[in-house]
Amino acid sequence: MGKGETTRQAILDRAMTLASQVGLTGLTIGRLAEDLELSKSGLFGHFQSKEALQIQVLEHAAETFVEQVVRPALAEPRGLPRLRALVERWLAWDSSLPGGCVFVAAAAELDDRPGSVRLRLVELQRQWIDFIATSVRRAIDEGHVARETDAVQFAQDLYGIMLAWHHHSRLLGDPVAEQRARRAFEALLVAAAAREALPS
Repeated sequence: MGKGETTRQAILDRAMTLASQVGLTGLTIGRLAEDLELSKSGLFGHFQSKEALQIQVLEHAAETFVEQVVRPALAEPRGLPRLRALVERWLAWDSSLPGGCVFVAAAAELDDRPGSVRLRLVELQRQWIDFIATSVRRAIDEGHVARETDAVQFAQDLYGIMLAWHHHSRLLGDPVAEQRARRAFEALLVAAAAREALPS
């Protein structure tokens, strides 16, 4: 990696951290330049526009998420070990940024704002939900989850647990939010596995 790319990655790291605190709409070239004590013209050379900066932050966050959450989970055996690793890494990811998950914050900001930034966020979120659903299907293949389990429903329910964890932890300051999230995940697993044991 050359010096220019190293500098760009460092800028995006800081931009991602800042976006977790002020949101994507609050992230501007001027705000980032002030935070980094750099010139606006220098940053403009990297990003050209506020919209381009926001999209690049989303792309950088997605790459970081893959490295910190997806790849470590994929290193685990298919089935429940991988699903558990996803949840553990996901919790750690949300806790690693001062304002929590960039994608959750961006979703609240952009859910009713048309434009290219929202479109890219939607694509990334759909990819993530599809990945969870695929992981559930692998758990079905391994016999860890009941055959009749709706993988997409499971993915949506699991995402709901993580959104609740984010809300209760970040906004409400609930000291047992993580414990409740883990308990809800275990209940989701039990419900999915229990159906297989029911008499036919």
